[in-house]
Amino acid sequence: MHGAAELAVRPRHDDPPIADRITPKDLDRAARAELKTLSKENAEAVARHLVAASEALEDDPVLAHRHALSASRRAGRVAVVRETLAITAYATGDFALALRELRTYRRISGNDDQIALMVDSERGVGRPDRALEVGRSVDRATLPAAVQAALAIAMSGARLDLDQPDLALAELEVPQLDPDRAFSYSPALFAAYAEVLEELGRSADAAHWRALSERAEAALEGVRPDFIEVFELEVEEEPVAIDADEAHPESDGSAEVDAEAVAPEAAAAEAATDVDGPAEGDPADAIEPEVAAILAETADPDDERGDGSDAERG
Repeated sequence: MHGAAELAVRPRHDDPPIADRITPKDLDRAARAELKTLSKENAEAVARHLVAASEALEDDPVLAHRHALSASRRAGRVAVVRETLAITAYATGDFALALRELRTYRRISGNDDQIALMVDSERGVGRPDRALEVGRSVDRATLPAAVQAALAIAMSGARLDLDQPDLALAELEVPQLDPDRAFSYSPALFAAYAEVLEELGRSADAAHWRALSERAEAALEGVRPDFIEVFELEVEEEPVAIDADEAHPESDGSAEVDAEAVAPEAAAAEAATDVDGPAEGDPADAIEPEVAAILAETADPDDERGDGSDAERG
């Protein structure tokens, strides 16, 4: 039998180590604000675990999940913590846990911004019918454009699970499916559309949209495909200095990115930050006319969606 003194020195949790370089300030400002209800010491520990989880998510989702669990044990009533735990659970394939945590996050925050992940988690536990019900339970018009696109992809996947490819195609025919404009969500949306077209036996149209997906991704990364011909015009006026605040406004993240005026690295950074922007921020950050020119290379002037046949909407 162990005495109280021995129990007192046992570690409370089996927490994964955090790199010394990671500080609480590395966490997004909005997320840090949610931790203000915690003690200073606890908030700092939670913040560092959240940052570590984010960094490890792509390469080591299991490690990311351990960090998220550590944060959850310390701050289970904080929305961003439950959201992170849900995302890491999803990444590890634990869809039941992801679904439970997503519901908790939704209840705490009142937000529907992870509705697409909820739909996909319902698919993950083998309930495509329920997935469609969850997706239809929200007013899509109230969602940010990126969330609408992600939801369309998830709903289309549920239709494919039910062997309904025609309806799967209709789910993807949303306003965000614009071949002339590229946003952070465009490559995935175009690729999903191509996949369903392939499922329907429309290989030529599928190749067309797959190429659009690749070109949109290249444009968002600030890389021009080799076949794009670029013409530079000589301008006699003196270059105008751009104020840093005007070039990168931080108020709503809705600035339009000019690929000619911004260095490729900066353009890529702008594209990456748009994913978490506000509802009105995503539609306004189109990389035009650069992306329009790139995408126009493969566009059919008579039919923006392949062969001109529109699938019936479900």
